[in-house]
Amino acid sequence: MSDATPSKVLVIDDEPDVTGLVAYHLKAKGMAVEVVNDPLRSIGIARSFLPDLVILDVMMPGLSGLQVCRMLRSDPKLKKVPIIFLTAKVEESDRIQGFEAGGDDYICKPFSMKELMLRVQSVLRRAPEGLPLEAGRLEVGLIVLDVDRHVVAVNGMPIELTATEFKLLHLLMERRGRIQTREHLLVHVWNYETEIETRTVDTHIRRLREKLGTEAAWIETIRGVGYRMAERRPPT
Repeated sequence: MSDATPSKVLVIDDEPDVTGLVAYHLKAKGMAVEVVNDPLRSIGIARSFLPDLVILDVMMPGLSGLQVCRMLRSDPKLKKVPIIFLTAKVEESDRIQGFEAGGDDYICKPFSMKELMLRVQSVLRRAPEGLPLEAGRLEVGLIVLDVDRHVVAVNGMPIELTATEFKLLHLLMERRGRIQTREHLLVHVWNYETEIETRTVDTHIRRLREKLGTEAAWIETIRGVGYRMAERRPPT
């Protein structure tokens, strides 16, 4: 029997049938689970539970999942917790909205429980504590990524990145000058071995560039292929 501390998952959905079913399968995987059916209570419970992952419904009365996500991202203790959205909204614009709010993954209802469990395990593997990162620090232009401390600074000022954004930036900086296809990034950052929406990569790159500010141009788009961290300072 393993002595490892079980991963803690918070499930937020106004439908008790959904939270009950998801909780059952998570517990069967050995995870510690807390469920919330009232979104107005979700932030308070999240602060006391301090989950490793949040599974969050989008369409809820009183407080939408997007609002809850933004509140989690603004809380110092919860801002880096990975979030998987569950929603009946299937349009591409809805998925993009979810990613832009700070979500790490997006699953449409009705969903396969097997797929959800695989997504949960994938997201937990890329959370900060589980990142297979090398010791040291990387520098590109005015961007400094400290692997040991898991922090990024631009021109001496720290910036806040999600776990996924940090791993994405780390991979691009570590493989500077080499083109990274969208498919390669999906496998090595998202841990997906099957084809999913490559728009996921584009959305996260856009968010990352916004946070890098004046240094955003270091990330080059290779049309029809993917992205690359430039070897020389891009023209201004």
